Amino acid sequence: MLNLTDTIVAIATPPGEGAIGIIRLSGNEAIAIADNIFSGKDLTQQPSHTLHFGKIMDGGAVIDEVVVSIYKGPKSYTGEDVAEISCHGSGFVLEQVINLCMAQGARMAKPGEFTLRAFLNGKLDLTQAEAVADLIASQSGTAHKAAIHNLRGGFSEDLKDMREQLIRFSALIELELDFSEEDVEFADRTQFYELLDRLTFTTQQLVNSFSLGNVIKNGVKVAIIGRPNAGKSTLLNALLNEERAIVSEIAGTTRDTIEETLNINGILFRLIDTAGIREHSIDVIELQGMERSMDAMNKADIVIYLFDLLNTPPNSQFPIPNSDSNIKYLLVGNKVDEMGIDEARSAFKDIDGNILFISAKNKENIHQLKEALYGLVVDGGIKQEGTIITNARHYGALQQVLKSLNEIRSGLDNLISGDLISLDIRTCLHYLGEITGEVTTEDKLDYIFSKFCIGK
Repeated sequence: MLNLTDTIVAIATPPGEGAIGIIRLSGNEAIAIADNIFSGKDLTQQPSHTLHFGKIMDGGAVIDEVVVSIYKGPKSYTGEDVAEISCHGSGFVLEQVINLCMAQGARMAKPGEFTLRAFLNGKLDLTQAEAVADLIASQSGTAHKAAIHNLRGGFSEDLKDMREQLIRFSALIELELDFSEEDVEFADRTQFYELLDRLTFTTQQLVNSFSLGNVIKNGVKVAIIGRPNAGKSTLLNALLNEERAIVSEIAGTTRDTIEETLNINGILFRLIDTAGIREHSIDVIELQGMERSMDAMNKADIVIYLFDLLNTPPNSQFPIPNSDSNIKYLLVGNKVDEMGIDEARSAFKDIDGNILFISAKNKENIHQLKEALYGLVVDGGIKQEGTIITNARHYGALQQVLKSLNEIRSGLDNLISGDLISLDIRTCLHYLGEITGEVTTEDKLDYIFSKFCIGK
């Protein structure tokens, strides 16, 4: 475990040139270290939550003109004294200031160490701490919304309420054990069943939300599959509204997969334009491209089966999954501008599955295709109020909570003794505590915070 009593320092802004770069210090000596290299007011005598203009000095040499922000614990992000030095965004300047801080006794922070200190000092629970990393990594409006909800303690409040209700009943059941010889019952079993119903429903909702939460956090892989010259690259360009992929009348122009991202109503779709798939080829590079196409299709969350309306029917170009398949797919007929919508509907009315007719070249019905992609993923769930689980660790713990609740119910049904029911309740409380960090280990904390960026 890291030494959490010393003073740490790190650059809190992204690498590269910028107008401003921020260096953050946290610890008992944070303000004193900043003052030792600062020419201006005596920072150690200034009130908390104030800004001070001055110079960073290396002996008699001026390194930069800066603004230093002072936050005194416990009213700071980490709960400790914090100083933030806002410099000009030169990599050289930032490195010089970091070296000066380290020469005064600070050490370089590890990834996530500032937030780890905030957690250990009671400023955040573990779900809120992880929400900080999610907020930094958010690439869409929905990911941002989910992270903000958790950062503000929305998920924590749900868990706190569950824990408090379970603890109350656990205390009553354990009280019964003290009066076991008198055969008294303090915990109303009817009310306990009602509580289990509520907790099981809430937990199941949270578990079910993970499929949507995983999409919100990581995006949706969409593979565009079809024969050579079906218009896959043209469709990619139409969806992105830019000329990303090379388009040619020559079949087999795309030899490798091309990946781009598209934001539809706050959901990130990772579009994969693949090499055309055909039955026979003697071109070694084309064969490798087709292998990668099949691999992309197998790993995709959604498959767009794109076919040329003017050529062979879609079911002779690739196997269309039956209604029992778990594969989510869209059957898309291209070049409707050349065939005509009425003729296309008539010609393909016997094909299993609904066909969306588009013209990738003229960007006709592209908006409808985007809506269809969004509908396959969300199905109304994005409007869900409250907590959406986006973290695999939370998901795993909630599954254990659900299992424990079922075991408690089974124990009540079978009239097992109160001490065994109490043990099952403690198991459930343990897994709830694992989520918020009330029950944790050093190894688990090291793993969680190692995934944070340095400076946060």
